[in-house]
Amino acid sequence: MGSELNLHTTESSWTGGWFSWTRQSDEMLRNIEKKILSCLKTVYKRFYVDIGSVVGQSDKIWTISLNDESSKTPLVLLHGMGAGLALWCPNLDALAATRPVYAIDVLGFGRSSRPKFSDDAEKAETQWVESVEEWRREVHLGEIILLGHSLGGYIATAYAMKYPERVRHLILADPWGFTEKPSNVYEKYQVPFWVRAVATAVQPFNPLWAVRAAGPAGKWLVSKTRPDISRKYVKYIKDAETVIPEYIYQCNSQTPSGESAFHTLMHGFGWAKNPMVKRLDKLDPELPITVLYGSRSWVDNTTGQLLCEHRQTSKTYVQVINGAGHHVYLDKPELFNKYVLEACSRADERKPASNTELVPVTNVEQNTDIANS
Repeated sequence: MGSELNLHTTESSWTGGWFSWTRQSDEMLRNIEKKILSCLKTVYKRFYVDIGSVVGQSDKIWTISLNDESSKTPLVLLHGMGAGLALWCPNLDALAATRPVYAIDVLGFGRSSRPKFSDDAEKAETQWVESVEEWRREVHLGEIILLGHSLGGYIATAYAMKYPERVRHLILADPWGFTEKPSNVYEKYQVPFWVRAVATAVQPFNPLWAVRAAGPAGKWLVSKTRPDISRKYVKYIKDAETVIPEYIYQCNSQTPSGESAFHTLMHGFGWAKNPMVKRLDKLDPELPITVLYGSRSWVDNTTGQLLCEHRQTSKTYVQVINGAGHHVYLDKPELFNKYVLEACSRADERKPASNTELVPVTNVEQNTDIANS
């Protein structure tokens, strides 16, 4: 993936032009991402990192880096389901002020490769973990501060379990997949009967199937379903109420590779088949963890409590951000940035692992732009 590819559907006589639109264009996604990132004041680089045959034949991960000449421990950002690295734009300048910051399109999302993941939940999780590790190796990073939002928090935690020597501090922003699905979920959350019926009917489908099924109305559907998200970018991006739905649509109108892998992992949209609560003992007790979640989030907010209970002798920091929902990095970006920077400062005070390779970044495939906005 990485080549600029335009995919066009064919128009048939009876569709009235329904299939004549450009469903997905990597060039359009590239340009709309660049427009979003133009709000940044920090010099940044965008490039592909070839991670080899982790899932597909030749997987590549789309990456942005800022302040990568700093000697401090790098902060690596993993976004949630259906998102892309450009959605971190309210946070990147602040987070990169004192250290290197890397944000990636998680494998299967955004501009990264879209291989076919395993349909086994445990194997799909492992594939995501290995994609992050191969990316780290190719970018020649030693220890990292790993931050994951939602699904990204799940992947980050699984990575920290397998590669504890690589993670100096784990930051979980409203993480998905930690608690078990309640046996009486419909009664507990007082879900109306019609919602239960719809949930049952669409269960076999990927979560964002409707965006693709809507055809040229997909962008409109994105903008009307979550207009609040677009509005929160207005202070950063010109024409945000048009640009952000376009970006989200372009990220999710392609082959639903990562989305399908997420569907494999999930047990109902809000829970994982293999929730983290069952294996928190696999986390290194020496690993400090910071948990940030919004007071209004739909995700079960007991993650911090669970971590504290299972890691009573470990350093776990929990912060509720009042007024924030699931997109805590966007709902209250100043507070979010503040707490992340505090976690990074704690990471700086921690003694580095003795077996960590601290190799400068010298061998990254930079086949796209270096930009300064």
